[in-house]
Amino acid sequence: MRTALLACALLAGTASAQTYPVKPIRMVVPFPAGGPTDIVGRTMAQKMSELLGHQVIVDNRGGAGGIIGTEQVAKSAPDGYTLLMGTIGGIAVAMSLQPSRGYDTLRDFAPITQSVTVTNILVLHPSVPAKNVKELLAIAKSKKGGLNYASSGAGTVTHLAGELFKLMGKVDITHVPFKGGAPALTALLSGEVDMSYENSLVVLPHVKSGKVKAIAVTGEKRSRLMPALPTIAETLPGYNASGWYGLFVPAATPKPIVARLSSESIKVLKMPDVIERLSSQGAEPVGSTPEEFSTFVRKEVDKWANLVKVANMKAD
Repeated sequence: MRTALLACALLAGTASAQTYPVKPIRMVVPFPAGGPTDIVGRTMAQKMSELLGHQVIVDNRGGAGGIIGTEQVAKSAPDGYTLLMGTIGGIAVAMSLQPSRGYDTLRDFAPITQSVTVTNILVLHPSVPAKNVKELLAIAKSKKGGLNYASSGAGTVTHLAGELFKLMGKVDITHVPFKGGAPALTALLSGEVDMSYENSLVVLPHVKSGKVKAIAVTGEKRSRLMPALPTIAETLPGYNASGWYGLFVPAATPKPIVARLSSESIKVLKMPDVIERLSSQGAEPVGSTPEEFSTFVRKEVDKWANLVKVANMKAD
């Protein structure tokens, strides 16, 4: 009887994959509209709609550094009609920083593909007189907590970047969390906060207009968009806080549907116009297989758990 039931389940999964999709698909972006995760999500959703023959609708569910939207997808029906544009914060860091989260990344999600890697830029409000990382560290040490930095929420890559900077630079800078990248950037532009580790997808226009001042990038390599801008690692050797986004579905989603979604999303990330759009704003398309992405996610969970422990990070 058990064997027969398993066979029926497999047949049902195959049948559903052959006809999938038959209705619109919802892509949950766990941050407000206008932020970097939203930009990547909408870029992919538009192209996936064309390939799948049904609309992929972006649903912004911001809050708790991406936890709210991520949890919602974890508890959704595993039928391929609810996707998550997951982030380093909600997927990897939350495992060690957010003990009250309502999901387990490694148990509750099936990875589809890593969409992009993104290098953030350390930007200052023009009122902060530092012109480089060395000067910023000197100011931070003299003010002893007088400087503050915005993040898109506890556990997000912008929070991690700030805490890693504080730990390696041996400075005290106050963390000010917001409910997404867009409100964090608004706070920086208005002078409500002194600095931020903003996603290059959204901050570059403001750098070019002079509304904020860029002094370094957070990745281990210089940005192709701003090659003259040094890395933080050039002042603090070993520093690296790059972000990434990727697609996930609930864990029990039939494998043929996972394969279809992976195949189509990888095609999207190889499209010249998509590569141009994302690359021009500082995001590097990846397009990994589900197996490759799964291995990557496990390594990220371990990597950031170590920082959370060493830096004694707490959820705000």
